[in-house]
Amino acid sequence: MSAARSLHCDVAIVGGGPTGLLLATLLAQRGRSVVVVERFAAPYPLPRAVHFDDEVARILQGAGIARDLEGFTEAAPIYEWRNAAGDILLRFGREREAGRSGWPDSNMCHQPHLEAALEARARSFAGIDVERGFDVHALHEADDAVHLAARSDRGDRIEVRARFAVGCDGANSFVRAALGIGWNDLGFAHDWLVVDVIPHEQRVWSPANWQLCDPARPTTLVSGGPGRRRFEFMRLPHETLDELNDRDRAWELLAPWGLRPEDATLERHAVYTFRGCHADTWRRGRVLLAGDAAHLMPPFAGQGMCSGMRDAANLAWKLDLVLGGVASESLLDTYESERAPHVRQLIEFSIALGRVICIADPGEASERDARMVPAAKAAGLSTPVPAPKIGPGCWDDRSCAGGSLFLQARVERDGRAALFDDAVGGGFAIVSPHGDPGAALTAEQRAFFAALGGTTTHVGARAAVRDVDGAYASWFDANGCAVALQRPDFAVFATADAVESAGALVDLLRARID
Repeated sequence: MSAARSLHCDVAIVGGGPTGLLLATLLAQRGRSVVVVERFAAPYPLPRAVHFDDEVARILQGAGIARDLEGFTEAAPIYEWRNAAGDILLRFGREREAGRSGWPDSNMCHQPHLEAALEARARSFAGIDVERGFDVHALHEADDAVHLAARSDRGDRIEVRARFAVGCDGANSFVRAALGIGWNDLGFAHDWLVVDVIPHEQRVWSPANWQLCDPARPTTLVSGGPGRRRFEFMRLPHETLDELNDRDRAWELLAPWGLRPEDATLERHAVYTFRGCHADTWRRGRVLLAGDAAHLMPPFAGQGMCSGMRDAANLAWKLDLVLGGVASESLLDTYESERAPHVRQLIEFSIALGRVICIADPGEASERDARMVPAAKAAGLSTPVPAPKIGPGCWDDRSCAGGSLFLQARVERDGRAALFDDAVGGGFAIVSPHGDPGAALTAEQRAFFAALGGTTTHVGARAAVRDVDGAYASWFDANGCAVALQRPDFAVFATADAVESAGALVDLLRARID
């Protein structure tokens, strides 16, 4: 057996899916060295997740793949839930060009293309080493470092020494098991046949994205990205898994929707058990969990992959500050305290949606319809999607918008229109429509904030950074504040009533990360 290759890095990431590749890129953009260890020799070629929201689109924009998204995503403004008679039970979304993050509220995508864009971006950094085809089989912490050992089917071995490690290795996480972290199952479990097809001729699907809450066969019908369709069929009580997980059975279920072998390509069919689960803790020492290794939810809200990417955005800047000696290691404790409550709300919401559709009893479905159809009509056929704040952590809970997602809108700078991050830069930012917040900082505060990569921006109708649509003026008016400090994951760290208080926000940030 050949000797193991030794690799050294700031952060070792176990798992090269969307969460792991995004985290690697966000760290490398900050100058950190990363080793990604992925057990599959080649990227998974078939679709899985098909949705991400406007916040995640902004995160991907910050990771440098905004232009790539245009080729394999399409907006999904409306998401309807209908009963067997066609009555609306729930209706999410609204027709608008962009949400609060400057992107469409909902986006349908082809995950293999998304992962390819993320991996290409990751491999463009000299500081990232992607090791495919290696299965991690040992992990321990010693000498202020995490040590990993992995081997390939060919007998090749690698040993990785990292200052921190992150398990992004899915619901059956080796990292989570190696740490002895418990896995809480919330008791929701339903089997569904997931089918992805490519119609040979494109047609208009109306509605484009919806759930058929018919007890005879609860069914999901949504886009799988441009030119693709995703169907999901719930297993009925009398069916076995083997009966459902069959290619011919998939075509039988697709036939009523006008899809047959002669006019569509069956890209994938697989039975999944939709569950709601979360880890007992997300950190043990220098090892952390992210994505499906930390949480799992039914797909009905389209927030599974989104939640993993939010994990990456939250964790990347905190690891960077700790690695650079700017912040104490205790900052990493705020990763779980902020992300876990947010994720659990979305798990609960996803399970609640699942309880609406996962009904195979006609009597129970009739009771549901009698309750929900009038409520949908009373609500004007529009139900808001939860937008929870992050949990307690590195932000000011006394601020009016602290812990919530900060706005990204269109601005104009030097005669060029762009989204705010592209015009000004992402990362820490102090923003005000009432003057230049940078003028309110002392030299010391300015130097500290600049060392974090922070920017200060006056955005207004007649400012150098012009508020094209008045969106920033509206946001600050609605939240009753004059200046806001945004974190690199786009959460509001703190706000203040006067632009002259910008320095106090910087001092508060320094105190919180010290």
